[in-house]
Amino acid sequence: MPEDVASESPAAAADPARVEPAAGASDADWEATFRLARALEENANRVLVGKPDAVRLALTALLADGHLLIEDVPGVGKTLLARALAKSLSVTFRRIQFTPDLLPADVTGCNVFDPRAVTFEFRPGPVLTNILLADEINRATPRTQSALLECMEERQVTVDGTTHRIEAPFFVVGTENSIEQQGTFPLPEAQLDRFALCIEIGYPASDDAIRILAEQQHRQAIDEVEPVASGADLVAAQASVRSVHVDDDLRRYVIALIEATREHGDVLLGASPRASLVLLRTAQAAAVLAGERFCTPQHVQTVAHAALEHRIIIRPKSRLTGVTAARVVDQIVAQIPVPVGRDS
Repeated sequence: MPEDVASESPAAAADPARVEPAAGASDADWEATFRLARALEENANRVLVGKPDAVRLALTALLADGHLLIEDVPGVGKTLLARALAKSLSVTFRRIQFTPDLLPADVTGCNVFDPRAVTFEFRPGPVLTNILLADEINRATPRTQSALLECMEERQVTVDGTTHRIEAPFFVVGTENSIEQQGTFPLPEAQLDRFALCIEIGYPASDDAIRILAEQQHRQAIDEVEPVASGADLVAAQASVRSVHVDDDLRRYVIALIEATREHGDVLLGASPRASLVLLRTAQAAAVLAGERFCTPQHVQTVAHAALEHRIIIRPKSRLTGVTAARVVDQIVAQIPVPVGRDS
């Protein structure tokens, strides 16, 4: 059931609407965004030991104003990563443990009759927060899963015909246990498409595992994480990311990759137009995390697997021969010519 994990108020300056791109970020804006990104990355890497690539992709989704899905086996740090990002920001954070008996109203909230005022009062659900951890999201029924569709895309909740805006920033981290299938409901394609990136964390290397045992013998690293930015700082950073320079040739490269997923012989359903927007915006965020002021094909390739694999449906016959979405993305990236120009 919904669990209120933290209740710090977001900065009042945070715009309740979706993040809008700046008209052109100044050097000061870019520097502030880069410093914020590095501070968040440092915090998360202290908590999730030995997984810098997973941390950077999670931050990429956050800075791109998207949502993140983490699919992996139990105990590798899925929830820990989400908590580390939330504790690094002075924003509201709530966690929902998805179960088969969870109802849509448990997520969105509902209207409750007040007999003294003889009127209905809206009781907001845990989704009206800044960072939401949807833990084991595939354990809820499709009806409850669909309650997140409007929230994740339109950043609003509609209850009994009344719309309630979700204040920015709004970041959903969904987790799935990739091993247990009994009693679960696979996310439909429409729901998967709402997640900007889908990542795995994986087991730590031996040296990292030993470090984890040593560091957590007496304390938990997550307990020592302090906020490094406010909600308003994050909203400003997300707008600054949208202003990272993108050349026309790079836009054509992104579209070529997307169209190649639809034309591939082993693919039943390729990436959507939303995927092209996600691919470009997350590449812009990847550029900022790499310390670059402009986006290149290498930044697009950095996020290609996390942005496209969960959006590609492989033909059943091809699956039987061992074809995977990861292999298809590898082939497409290798086949599509990389633009070479002034900004690439």
